[in-house]
Amino acid sequence: MAPSYFLGCPQWQHPAWNSALPPGKSPLDRYSRFFNCVEGNTTFYATPSKEQCQQWRLQVPDDFRFLLKFPRDITHDRLLSGVDMAVRDFLGVIAPLQDVLGPFLLQLPAAFGPEHLNNLWRFIDALPELPGCSVEVRNSAFFSKGEAEKTLNRGLRERNVARICMDTRALFAAIPDNETTIEAQRKKPRVPVHLLPGDATPVIRYIGHPELEANRRYLAPWVERVGTWIEQGQRPYFFLHMPDISDALSLTEIWTSLLSERVDGIEALRFNEKQPQMGLF
Repeated sequence: MAPSYFLGCPQWQHPAWNSALPPGKSPLDRYSRFFNCVEGNTTFYATPSKEQCQQWRLQVPDDFRFLLKFPRDITHDRLLSGVDMAVRDFLGVIAPLQDVLGPFLLQLPAAFGPEHLNNLWRFIDALPELPGCSVEVRNSAFFSKGEAEKTLNRGLRERNVARICMDTRALFAAIPDNETTIEAQRKKPRVPVHLLPGDATPVIRYIGHPELEANRRYLAPWVERVGTWIEQGQRPYFFLHMPDISDALSLTEIWTSLLSERVDGIEALRFNEKQPQMGLF
C-alpha cells in the first residue's frame, strides 16, 4: 500500500538518535524504517559521488523518496544563470536514485528577486518532467502579495510546480536565550506562511519551537491542513526541523500523535518501541 503522505527530517542521522532507532545496516537504513522521505541537504553543500548514490539506493525501500537540493553553486552563486552544464553533471551523478527521487528542492536565496524570474522559468522548463521540482523563495518581494508574488505564483501554477512553504513561526516565537536558538533564528528566514493552492504536491518545512510541548499549538493548523490533503489524495511532503536536530524524533512523536487523532489509519510513531515500518498508512 502506498503511504498516505510523506514524513521526513532534514537529515537521516544524528548521534542522539542512535538509541532511539532500531538496529540496521546503516543510519539511512535505520532512519527509513520510520520515515519515508528525507531532505537532501547534503547535496546543497557538496555533490556526492555516483557510488555514494548507488549505496543510498540500496539502503531504502522502493517507496522512500529523496528530495535533493540543487548545489549551492547553481542556486546561490549563479542564481540559476549559465548553469546548464552544472545541472547535467549533477543529474548524471544522482542517476542511481532516479526511481526514488521526490521533487527536487530548489532553494533560492534572498538575493534572487523578481528580476531573476526568467532564470527560474528557463531552469524549470529545462528539467526532466520527472521528478520535477519545488521552489522555495526568500526575497521579501515574493511575500508582499504584489505583482512580483502574483507573477511567481502564476508561473509556478502554469508549470505545476509547488511553492515550498517554510513555517518558522514557532521558531521565532521562542525567546533567543541560548546559542542553539539564536543560531537557528539567524539561519532561518522570518517570512510569512504563504501557501499556493494548485495541483502540485505540497511541500512543507516546519521549523519547531525549542520547547517541544510549545509546538502543539503551531502544529494544530497543519494537522487539519495535512489531514484534508490526505483525504483529497494529495500525499503531501511534511518535514520536521528543530533548532537542535537531536529533538526531531521527539517532535515527530508529537506530530504523528496529533495527526493520528485527525486521520483514520495514521499511526502515532513511538521511538524505542518495536513497531511496523512507517506508520503513515
